[in-house]
Amino acid sequence: MTYAHTAQAIADVATSADVLFDYLDDQASLGSHMQKPSMMMLGGRMSYEFDEARGRTVGSVIRMRGNILGLVLSVEEVITERQPPRRKVWETRGRSNLLAIGAYRMGFEIIALGRAASRLRIHRLRLSGGDRGKVSRPDVWSDLRALVRESNGQ
Repeated sequence: MTYAHTAQAIADVATSADVLFDYLDDQASLGSHMQKPSMMMLGGRMSYEFDEARGRTVGSVIRMRGNILGLVLSVEEVITERQPPRRKVWETRGRSNLLAIGAYRMGFEIIALGRAASRLRIHRLRLSGGDRGKVSRPDVWSDLRALVRESNGQ
């Protein structure tokens, strides 16, 4: 598959690269903001179904299902890269049923800035050519702010 760059966000986080990676490597924590009804989800929410590896090995599969305003949403992701404590990437597999984005690749990179500080880069790419929807920069920034708040224990 060929992906086009869509958006990225970068932030400094007051925690070590190991602690930050461990937190972000937990897909349930990473997507916790989508598991609760919210304005972003128009009152809907997503639920997760994990394989035995729970998204912590290359090839691991994560399924999400939910609804927004009575519409059923679903997506299946597979982990394609995992290099603790530095990098993790996952992408959609098969046909997704989402409103604002079609097939995508998403991930994060962490650079240690010292023993208790890290630089986090989150990126999203969309499938090139004919893919419905786009991820907007505000969406990525919203995700990043939530991740930084959660990883800093706020």
